[in-house]
Amino acid sequence: MKIVHVISGLGTGGAEANLLRLATALGRRGWAQHVVGVGAPSDHAVALSDVGVAVTVLGVGSASSALRGLMRLAGIVRSYRPDVLQGWMYHGDLFATLAHLLSPGAGRRKLFWNLRASNTRECGYARIVRLCALLSGRPDAVIANSQAGAEYHLAHGYRPRRIEIIPNGIDTNAFRPDPQACARIRGELGIAADAVVAIHAARFDPMKDHALFLAAMAELPAMQAIMTGKDTQTLTVPPNVHRLGIRRDMPALYAAADVVVSTSAYAEGFSNVVAEGMSAGLVPVATDVGDARTIIGETGTIVPVRDPVALVAALADIAAWPRDRLTVRGFAARTRIVGQFDEERAIERYVELYTA
Repeated sequence: MKIVHVISGLGTGGAEANLLRLATALGRRGWAQHVVGVGAPSDHAVALSDVGVAVTVLGVGSASSALRGLMRLAGIVRSYRPDVLQGWMYHGDLFATLAHLLSPGAGRRKLFWNLRASNTRECGYARIVRLCALLSGRPDAVIANSQAGAEYHLAHGYRPRRIEIIPNGIDTNAFRPDPQACARIRGELGIAADAVVAIHAARFDPMKDHALFLAAMAELPAMQAIMTGKDTQTLTVPPNVHRLGIRRDMPALYAAADVVVSTSAYAEGFSNVVAEGMSAGLVPVATDVGDARTIIGETGTIVPVRDPVALVAALADIAAWPRDRLTVRGFAARTRIVGQFDEERAIERYVELYTA
């Protein structure tokens, strides 16, 4: 089978990471793939190339470059002749659809979209959401990574022939408890072995609401925190917060913590960070956005968005637990991810969809 994936960009976000994992797994099955990034080149383009996946970056940044990029994508589809054309995120879905319509072989080729967000009202995406809604009957199926995302788009004009919910899959072998990594990272950062540590992993973006997390940590000086993600190294933080910027050793960083925190204010569909932290044996605390409740179940705490009092209360409660309770609850969190959101489960869903 041959697949062309078209994604809005190849930066450091969750959709890009999931595409990398899916493409790597499908490559191991012998499936030929070509990934096309609509925007500028970035880190995941290199990572995909490293696992043997062909990558083309269109570099679209204006209306004129969009037309050139679309013609180039249509040329790739014509020459590559994929069995599946898979869009990722709004611009990727849109470009994939237009290239599909412009290229011969549309009748034998399957077209899929992938929705990664839930409530996007505050993201400034209204125009492209409306445009995609008008075209949403074109794909053979629309894949959403969250129930919240599917419901939001159906309520905002999407009328797909078929909609599938495929939650993000987590590499539970990579994200796991690791006492050696915990000791090493805590030693590097000067964090005591018996400290209760929270980790917040997100690029600096209004939707991630770093201010909420920092406000809570300022009220909890006895806790330590690790903050990682693009541009987080530029933030002003309380003394108990270690700001690390982009890191390539996320499994080790999770292993060094006790609690994983997501403070997203909107748009989150399926939080990779929450699920990865849980897979590493961390107790989850998340704002009530997207499918956070479904991911966490009874293993952690859900708090209202933009509510520092509730977040402080949740973290203070966990910080007061004895170490054995943290360990037991973290084990329950990992068990939930292994049982319901393991990577192989998600990959099999894609394989079934592509080969049906």
